[in-house]
Amino acid sequence: MHIQPILASGNSDDDTDASVVVETRPKTKKPPLYKILLLNDDYTPMEFVVHVLERFFSMTHAQAFEIMLTVHKKGVAVVGVFSHEIAETKVSQVMDLARRNQHPLQCTMEKE
Repeated sequence: MHIQPILASGNSDDDTDASVVVETRPKTKKPPLYKILLLNDDYTPMEFVVHVLERFFSMTHAQAFEIMLTVHKKGVAVVGVFSHEIAETKVSQVMDLARRNQHPLQCTMEKE
C-alpha cells in the first residue's frame, strides 16, 4: 500500500509542487533600560536626598542613607534602572520636588 502525501496546493497527483508553509515569529527586542543618576551638589541637605530615595525609589532608610553617602563622596550614583517611560517620570518627579523645595539637586537618566 502506497500513501500519497497531500501537498499545500491541494493537488495530490502532482509531486512537483511541494510547498511548505512555515510560520515565523519576528524576534522582539527587549526595550532598552535607562539608569537614573543622582548628582552631588554642595547645597541640597543630605536628609532631603534620603527622603527622595525613600519616596521615589522605594528604598529603606538604610539603603537610601548608603546611596546618599555614595553621591556625597563620589559625586554621582545610580539610584535605579528602569524602562524609558518610568525613568523619565521618576527624573521629573525628583526634579519637581527639588525645585518646589528650592534645592539644586540634579537627577538625570542615561541609556544603560
